[in-house]
Amino acid sequence: MKNLVFPLLLIVSVFIFSCSSESVGDLVPQQVTDPNIIDPDIPENVITTPCGFDLAGVSANETVVMDCLLDLNGETVTLPANVTFDFAGGDIINGKLIFAGGKIDGRLLSSKLAIEGDVELKDPTFKFYAVRWDLVEGRTNEDQAQKNVAILEDTFEFIKTLKGNTVEINKLDAFFDVSRVTSTTSNQNFYPSVEAINVPSDFNLVMTENTYLRVIPTNRGSGVLLAARDVENVTITGGNLIGDRDQHIYSRPDAEEGQFLLMLHGARNTVIDGITMKMGSAGSMNINSIGFTYEPDYIASRDIVIKNCLVEESRRMSLSITDGYDILIENNTFVNTGRHRELSDGSTVGYAINIEALRGRDTETGDYILWELAQDITIRNNTERGSRIGGITVSIGERVTIENNNMESKIVYSTTNNTKIINNTFTASEQSAGSPAVIAGGEGPTVFNNEVSGNTFSGYGVAIAAFYDDVKINNNIINDCISGIQIKNATNMTINGNKITSSKTSSKGVSAQLTTADNVTIMDNDISVQGNHLYFVELNQGAGEENFNVMVDNNLFRTPVSSVFSKTNGVTYQNNDSQGGLQLINASKIALATNDIISPSHGVRLSEVNSEISITGNSISVPSGSFECIKNDSTNANAIGTDTGNTCGSR
Repeated sequence: MKNLVFPLLLIVSVFIFSCSSESVGDLVPQQVTDPNIIDPDIPENVITTPCGFDLAGVSANETVVMDCLLDLNGETVTLPANVTFDFAGGDIINGKLIFAGGKIDGRLLSSKLAIEGDVELKDPTFKFYAVRWDLVEGRTNEDQAQKNVAILEDTFEFIKTLKGNTVEINKLDAFFDVSRVTSTTSNQNFYPSVEAINVPSDFNLVMTENTYLRVIPTNRGSGVLLAARDVENVTITGGNLIGDRDQHIYSRPDAEEGQFLLMLHGARNTVIDGITMKMGSAGSMNINSIGFTYEPDYIASRDIVIKNCLVEESRRMSLSITDGYDILIENNTFVNTGRHRELSDGSTVGYAINIEALRGRDTETGDYILWELAQDITIRNNTERGSRIGGITVSIGERVTIENNNMESKIVYSTTNNTKIINNTFTASEQSAGSPAVIAGGEGPTVFNNEVSGNTFSGYGVAIAAFYDDVKINNNIINDCISGIQIKNATNMTINGNKITSSKTSSKGVSAQLTTADNVTIMDNDISVQGNHLYFVELNQGAGEENFNVMVDNNLFRTPVSSVFSKTNGVTYQNNDSQGGLQLINASKIALATNDIISPSHGVRLSEVNSEISITGNSISVPSGSFECIKNDSTNANAIGTDTGNTCGSR
């Protein structure tokens, strides 16, 4: 709770503040509604007729029906046992009730009535009306906006003490200052999730489309609008969280500062459902944990669900996950993350979802120091549009499943294991058309058993760029990309069962250029492109790469274009059905076996210096005339070591 003592005994006032160039906090964003036109939620306390009784004669176990206005005139009333107050349109003001058991209708609560003793709400669901708690709506200054934080948070805590578990907010349009320290203790450090509007444990905050919680613009570096800090069993539903992105005063245009709209900080069993978040100046959402993993007071965020949210125009990122596990991100829409705007730079990151746990190495032992962990995360059925750099990045995380998302930008992983990019749909926009849709890259002992499978790609420069070790690229559908799959420094990789189709000029199926590949299998793929089915150039040319091998087995190459092995070492090409020929240029250790090749020109053509070429058991068909099934234009003798069992036909 903030430093505002609750319950408050205040007189309702209306404050009107004008804009002033001297106060950054007076700047007002105009993103969703006009905060100068307040349409307040009207409480149900409509009866103003004074009561014809007082509480002196109330008996134990009595029910008092409030159908009138009871003014306690500053008095404290100690009630007998088990008194219940029912609501019938009236009110109780200007005093204190001390209960000895009993219940009260939440509609009678306000900042004008203090409650003590053993009492609980008749209904655990409480409706919040700003006017009954002195929360000022609309344009205001920083001091009142900071009071607004305390009023709302303290109301949540007060309702919990009365055994309420749900606060409902309908019409509310208010600004909150979450950028300053409120602690009066010796610890004056700023903790963003502490200074936020905090939701307590075992609690539901239910907002509607008419609820607007806004960050008041400031020039201070950080803050969080709404937080679940070290709590459990929390649900936050609906409403609009509006940031100060275009009005924030940044220290420099690309500064990594500003306010988040929502933070889950050491939260457990927490659900975020159907919130609209716009214009976050640092970003929109952050999930992290209290302390580091090796500390005794470490509190991980876990069992988190973020669903059905709309996140628009976030600066830097829409959602960052730096620490936590068992997290589900589902059915959300992320729009225009990190895009540069006229009044605010997009700054760093530029991804809708950023998974990036912090780790390092011990300088003496070389062992990893895991400050943070991001594990067991599922991102599914989301829609991403217009991100400046990309849709999802897994920089450091483990066991991340990204499935059934509708993507316009790219998905990237680097330092991760057991991560699956599966069954997503990627449709390139004009902005993203020149980039890869998936970059599967990362090296080191913590990168293994990753997968890119079952996805559909349309219109990218490169559908899948895959790097390094232990990646499965299987059963993807790739349409009209300039390059289907590119591999680099690849080991223990499978590229199986993919269908690659493109009408783009010079489009390629699978390519590897200026790189290495070992224990790579390209099998059972169906490729129809206009440039080259396979395009291997300067592959495995370094020292120590002499015995590297790529297996190309049982693929269907449907279009009359060639596969090229130029300055390439170590390829076994077998059991393939190809409507195009093969070109070997300065190649070595190439085995062509039991393929069915129907070529529009020479079947297999060798040029320049080739060595250890084996051509066995192939069925080759070429046009009649001047074309040859095996055209050996090598400039060296004995380029073909084995040439047996091949059949040649013309048509």
